[in-house]
Amino acid sequence: MLLLQAVVATVYFEAHLERVNRRMAVAVAGDLSYLAEAMGRAAEPRERDILLARAGRHMRMAIAWLPGERLPAAPAAHDPLHRLLARAIDDSVSLPFIVESRPEDESYRILLGLKDGVIEAVVPYNRFRIGNTSLVAYWMLGSSVLLLAIAILFLRNQMRPIRRLAEAAERFGKGQEVTDYRPAGASEIRQAGRAFVEMAERIRRQIRQRTEMLAGVSHDLRTPLTRMKLQLAMLPAGAETADLKADVAEMERMVDGYLAFARGADGEAAQFVDVTQLVNEAALAARREGAAIEVNAPPELKVWLKPQTLRRCLANLIDNACRYAKHTTVSVAREPHALLIAVEDDGPGIPRLEREAVFRPFYRLENSRNKDTGGVGLGLAIARDAIRSHGGDVTLEDAAAGGLRAVVRLPL
Repeated sequence: MLLLQAVVATVYFEAHLERVNRRMAVAVAGDLSYLAEAMGRAAEPRERDILLARAGRHMRMAIAWLPGERLPAAPAAHDPLHRLLARAIDDSVSLPFIVESRPEDESYRILLGLKDGVIEAVVPYNRFRIGNTSLVAYWMLGSSVLLLAIAILFLRNQMRPIRRLAEAAERFGKGQEVTDYRPAGASEIRQAGRAFVEMAERIRRQIRQRTEMLAGVSHDLRTPLTRMKLQLAMLPAGAETADLKADVAEMERMVDGYLAFARGADGEAAQFVDVTQLVNEAALAARREGAAIEVNAPPELKVWLKPQTLRRCLANLIDNACRYAKHTTVSVAREPHALLIAVEDDGPGIPRLEREAVFRPFYRLENSRNKDTGGVGLGLAIARDAIRSHGGDVTLEDAAAGGLRAVVRLPL
C-alpha cells in the first residue's frame, strides 16, 4: 500500500512540478520580454535606471544594465529547468540571449543582448519552486503511516477471534473437548463462531445417539444369549450341541465387537502418554497368544492423546496382522508435525481395490476370512474410528515383506 502510494505520489508530483516549472519559466520569459521592449524604448539613461529599479522590485529578480557589453558564448544546459527556461525565453524574446546556471548562489543568470549593451537578470531558484510541496509530501506519508497503523491494530483485533475459532476447530477435530470457546469479534466472525458451536453440538449429539443405540442393542442381545448358554449347558453333549455352542460363542464375539465399536473414545480424556510403552504392552499381549512380533521404537515418546483409544486401535491392528501372518513388525517414529505407527506383516495382504472398503463396519474379505479365523468385520473400522477421533487417520499400503502395512498418522 505504501509502495503504491509512493509511486503514485512520485508520478503526480513530477508531472505537477513540470507543469509549474513550465508556467514559471513562461512568466519569467514574459517579464524579460516586457523589460527588453521597455529598455528599447527608453532613450535616456535616467529612464533606464528608473525602469530597471522598478522591474527588479516587482519582478523578483536582480536586474542590471551593462552598457557596451557583448554576449559571451552560450554555456551548455545541464538540468531540465535550465533547458525549460531557455526554451520559454526563446519563444517570448526576439533578442539574442544566454542562460547560465549558478548553483553556488542558487540562481540563473540571464543575459539579453541589445544594440548598445546587455541586460543582466539574476533569477533565484525559489522563483520556480512551490513552497508547500514538501509539506504535502510529508502530510501524505504521515497520514499513510497513521492509517496503516490503525488498520494493523484493527486487523489484529479482528484476527484474534479468528485464531481462537481456528484453534477451537483444530482441538475439536482432534477429539478434544472444546468448552471454553465463546464467539467474539465482528458480526461475521461471531456468526461463524456460533455456526461452529452449533455444528460441534450436533456432532456430539449424533455420536452420543449412535453410541447409546449400539450399546443398547448389544446389551439387549446379551440376555437371550445368556439364556441360550444356560439351556445348552443343561443339554447332553453331542455334535449338534457343540455346533450350537460355537454359534453362541461367535454371537458373543460379535456383540463384544459391537460394544467396542459403539464405545469408541466417548468420555475419555486426553493426557500425556508414553506411546512406546503402549506399543510394547500391545506387543506383549500378542506374544502371550503365540504371535511372533517385533517392536522398533525409541526408548520413550510422550505425546498428548487418549490412551485407551490408542490401545484399542493397536490391539485391533496387531490382532489383524498376527491372524494372517507369521511375523509382524511394529515401528514408531516421530515427524515434525505427526506421530507415525506402522504395523507391518508378511501375510497375504489386501487387494488395492479393497483397502478402503475394509474400513467399513462389518465388511469382510471372504477370500481370506472364514468363521474360524475371521472376526466380525469391525477391527479396522474400530482402529480408524479411534485414530480419527484424534484428528489422524489409518491407511493401508504394501509392506516390504510382501504383506500389508497399516500406517497410523496422529497430528502433534
